Amino acid sequence: MPKMNVTKSITINAPKEKVKTFLSDFHNWKNWSPWLICEPEAKLDFQADGKYYKWDGKRVGSGEMKVVAEKDNEIDYDLTFLKPWKSKAKVYFKLNDAAEGTEVSWLMNSSLPFFMFWMKKSMEIYIGMDYDRGLKMLKEELEEGKIHSNLEFVGDHNFDGCNFIGIKTTTPFSNIDKAMEKDFTELNEFIGKNNLEVSGLPFSEYQKFDVVKDKVVYVAGFPVNSEPENLPENFFYGTLAKNKVHTVRHKGKYDHLGNAWSAIMMMERNKEFKKNKKAFPLEVYHNDPSTTVPEELVTDISMPIL
Repeated sequence: MPKMNVTKSITINAPKEKVKTFLSDFHNWKNWSPWLICEPEAKLDFQADGKYYKWDGKRVGSGEMKVVAEKDNEIDYDLTFLKPWKSKAKVYFKLNDAAEGTEVSWLMNSSLPFFMFWMKKSMEIYIGMDYDRGLKMLKEELEEGKIHSNLEFVGDHNFDGCNFIGIKTTTPFSNIDKAMEKDFTELNEFIGKNNLEVSGLPFSEYQKFDVVKDKVVYVAGFPVNSEPENLPENFFYGTLAKNKVHTVRHKGKYDHLGNAWSAIMMMERNKEFKKNKKAFPLEVYHNDPSTTVPEELVTDISMPIL
């Protein structure tokens, strides 16, 4: 059985005992769990003291988790997955005093079914991404009493297509924020200098996303009514075809945008729609992050469907 090990950490501005009490009661997990946020309808059953719970859902599968030990600097859990396949894992939270509060480390030791050995590296990466998002939401919950991430399941609708000016970029996933900021800044400056009429919302089209090789290929674009004559060398004029899409809308910080991506990928695996493999998924931005507070940002994740 291929072994899997994941460790992620964050510093939370809260006393260790507060963090420990919060994490040892599963009643507190629904708001910040990076999986449960993707399926609000999932059925949850809690033991009265919060030391055990079980879940059952279409997207998140089913399983159970219980607290098995509470130490001074650590909480230990047994985790059992029942669907979509059976497996067990040991989960730990390690808590250490830090200058700005408490350093929280989230660890998992598990294994994959033997027939999934080839997925080991990608599964560790995806679970690590889930842990990163979960820890960021946990931090907000404990520091601010609220998580700035909400999902709206918009569903199927028609995308009208558009002509656009864009920049195509290949970048490591770890650098995508800086790369996109650079691309959209250049596009905005060009549009402003040339008094171009924008005919729709800006977007990113994800043409390749390889977590194992840490490689993302995307197009950052603005819809326009006509092709400019003086496009810079790194720009191009293109067309997004009219298409049918399935959309999950994220409201809140870009830090948590992965929640919407995770949800739509779960929905695809659950066969809630059939992906059109001849087209690429889109992020569509409803407001400008330079003039909008992060908590009010609205972003659509749209998957092309048949």
